[in-house]
Amino acid sequence: MKLIELENITKTYFLGEIDVPVLKGITLSIGKGEYVALMGASGSGKSTLMNILGCLDRQTSGEYRLDGEEVGMASGDRRAVVRNKKIGFVFQSFNLLPRTSALDNVIMPLSYTAGNLSRRECRRRGIEMLEKVGLAERMHHYPSQLSGGQQQRVAIARALINHPPVLFADEPTGNLDSKTSEEVMRMFGELNDEGITVILVTHSAELAGFAKRQIHVQDGRIVTGTYEGKAVMA
Repeated sequence: MKLIELENITKTYFLGEIDVPVLKGITLSIGKGEYVALMGASGSGKSTLMNILGCLDRQTSGEYRLDGEEVGMASGDRRAVVRNKKIGFVFQSFNLLPRTSALDNVIMPLSYTAGNLSRRECRRRGIEMLEKVGLAERMHHYPSQLSGGQQQRVAIARALINHPPVLFADEPTGNLDSKTSEEVMRMFGELNDEGITVILVTHSAELAGFAKRQIHVQDGRIVTGTYEGKAVMA
C-alpha cells in the first residue's frame, strides 16, 4: 500500500526578478514499510524534496499525498498537525535541548500532540522509547553528558514518541565516527523491520547501501532508482 505519492512536483524559489527552479517534475511513490535512500550531491534538490515530503515546505505545483491525504497544499496549521502525528525527524545535529534531560527531550513532542496525557503517562512512553534505543539507564543525563551516538539515539527516541508511520533521517551520521555510524544505521534497519517506513537522505553511497531502495536525485530530477541493487522505476 502506498504511503507517499508525488505527482509532477516542482519547486521554484522566486528571488526578486530571478526564478530558481530546484525541483523539476518529481513523480514518486513510496510504500508503507519501505526503507528508501534519497541520494544526491549538494545542490541536487534532495533536501528540498525532503522538506516537502516532511511537510516543512510547500511545492510550487503538483500533488503530494501522504497516507491518502493531499497535504502538499494544505494550510500551515494542517501540515503542522500532520508533521506531529505522522512524521518523525532525525537530523545530523541532534537538535536536543541542552539543559533538558534525555527523558524530557524525548517526551517534549507530546506536549504538542497529546495534551490529554498525564505527566506519568508521558514519562512511561518516554522511558519505553529510551529502552527501545538502549538508553533507559541514561534517562536523567543531559546532552553534554552523552556521547554523539547516545545523543543521536535520544533524537531517534524523540522522533518515535508519537509512533509515526514514517521516519526521515537527514544525514543522521554526519557528526558520528564510523563505528557509531554503523550502530545508528543498524538501528534504522531494525526500526524498518518493525514496520516503520524509513527515508534516509544522504550524499553517501555507503550509507544509502543500508536502505533496500535507492533513489538518485540530480538537478532537480530523479535520474535512477535501484531496489536491492537492481535498476527499477522510482
